Amino acid sequence: MLSGEIPPDLGNCSELVNLFLYENSLSGSIPPEIGRLRMLEQMMLWQNSLTGAIPEEIGNCTSLKMIDLSLNSLSGTIPSSIGGLFQLEEFMISNNNVSGSIPSDLSNATNLLQLQLDTNQISGLIPPELGMLSKLTVFFAWQNQLEGSIPSSLASCSSLQALDLSHNSLTGSIPPGLFQLQNLTKLLMISNDISGALPPEIGKCSSLVRLRLGNNRIAGTIPKEIGGLEILNFLDLSSNRLSGPVPDEIGSCTELQMIDLSNNILQGPLPNSFSSLTGLQVLDVSANQFTGQIPASFGRLTSLNKLMLSRNSFSGSIPLSLGLSSSLQLLDLSSNGLTGNIPMELGQIETLEIALNLSCNQLTGPIPPQISSLTKLSILDLSHNKLEGHLSSLAGLDNLVSLNISYNGFTGFLPDNKLFRQLSPTDLVGNQGLCSSIRDSCFLKDADSTGLPGNENDRRQSPKLKLALALLITLTVAMVIMGAIAIMRARRTIRDDDDSELGDSWPWQFTPFQKLNFSVDQVLRCLVDTNVIGKGCSGVVYRADMENGEVVAVKKLWPNSMAASNGCNDEKCSVRDSFSTEVKTLGSIRHKNIVRFLGCCWNRNYKIAYV
Repeated sequence: MLSGEIPPDLGNCSELVNLFLYENSLSGSIPPEIGRLRMLEQMMLWQNSLTGAIPEEIGNCTSLKMIDLSLNSLSGTIPSSIGGLFQLEEFMISNNNVSGSIPSDLSNATNLLQLQLDTNQISGLIPPELGMLSKLTVFFAWQNQLEGSIPSSLASCSSLQALDLSHNSLTGSIPPGLFQLQNLTKLLMISNDISGALPPEIGKCSSLVRLRLGNNRIAGTIPKEIGGLEILNFLDLSSNRLSGPVPDEIGSCTELQMIDLSNNILQGPLPNSFSSLTGLQVLDVSANQFTGQIPASFGRLTSLNKLMLSRNSFSGSIPLSLGLSSSLQLLDLSSNGLTGNIPMELGQIETLEIALNLSCNQLTGPIPPQISSLTKLSILDLSHNKLEGHLSSLAGLDNLVSLNISYNGFTGFLPDNKLFRQLSPTDLVGNQGLCSSIRDSCFLKDADSTGLPGNENDRRQSPKLKLALALLITLTVAMVIMGAIAIMRARRTIRDDDDSELGDSWPWQFTPFQKLNFSVDQVLRCLVDTNVIGKGCSGVVYRADMENGEVVAVKKLWPNSMAASNGCNDEKCSVRDSFSTEVKTLGSIRHKNIVRFLGCCWNRNYKIAYV
């Protein structure tokens, strides 16, 4: 728990070998007097609040083997004198504000094993001279502003095990020589502007475990030589311009646990060889041009927990064998041309707890009663199909937080539970025979298997009853409109006096990203002034203590009117419009420096995310 500045007098400790000051609250700059420590071998200053530039005098510490300045607020440039530290093995400055370019003089430190420059503001080209670092095992430069092409000389770093250049502005193609590195286990170049094709040499990098090239402009086909990556665990080629079929040879990569080929122009049927990937946990081929039937062999993938085939042109029926996917948590088959019934076998997937999305297909028939067994399911979307029948099989899905059955042919009454009573009319619209008006007579507590009460047929045949119902609906709509106007006026009057920051009574919608042991209501009760831990232009952050002992951070975005009064200009206020994008991004990110994102909820006026 040290604070204050590093005293310059440390430079007088001429025999000092190890300087370990990491994980404290030290501030100020690194004193240049440290350059007098000629015996210093290890300087560990990571995770403090140090500012200023890295002093050029560090190059005088000729015995240095390790420098770790990560997780500070250092600025300035990388001193070229670092290249004169011929015994230096590790140079790590991740998570700072260092700018400028990577000095080519670093190539003189020929004993370098680790070079970690990620999460800074470093710009310019990657020096080709870095290829002289034959002992280099780790080179991280992700999340910077690097540009230009990836130097082919990096293929001369024969000991390289991990190369991550993601989230920069790199262009050109991937040097084929990188795939000749026999020790390379991780190659990551996510979110650049890399083009060209995947070279056939890709199959020669037999040591590769993780290959992530997503969000670039890579074109051409996936080379069949990819089958040579027999220990590949993670394959991400998403959001590129890849075309053609997926080669059958991918089935030889038997260690694959994740495949993401989404958002490309891939075509043809999915290869049956996918069934050989018995350890596969995530398969995402959404937003392509795949055709044919969904392979029945997918039922053999018992480790599969996420299967995303949406926005393709798959046809035929949903394979009954998917019911054998006993680990499946998310199944998204939306926006295809699937026909036939919803297989009752889907009700056997007890682990299906995140989402089941069958929307925008041509499915027919009723909802099978076996769907009622999916008691852990959070999101169900059956919209835009040709389904029919009643909804009684959905009555017991108490864990649902999102349901959309719009634009089908459902009839009868609504199950009487909390979800259906809070459901938005837009999630029910387009079902002509469905009693979906917001009134008690549309909810049945004890409906029989037809979803209608015993005397329903008689009542539907009564013209007088139809007339009465029409009048009642008209009157109800008018009252709702008048009531809404009155409520809005009243809320504008009392908003400033409300000591709870909830400030409205619109119903809340909720989307979870983790399995939660607390309710939305518990979170909302904690949004009071006494729990505020910070406020900003875009919103306010609360500490929320749950009944089960968990503590979560809750961020609530200001309404537009309040954001303006808190000093937001139009540009800053646009943060509300990007709420869904931010939620989607945070829900998919897993990183050691980003806390776990639990979920989000929203209503007409407020949007809240908690971690």
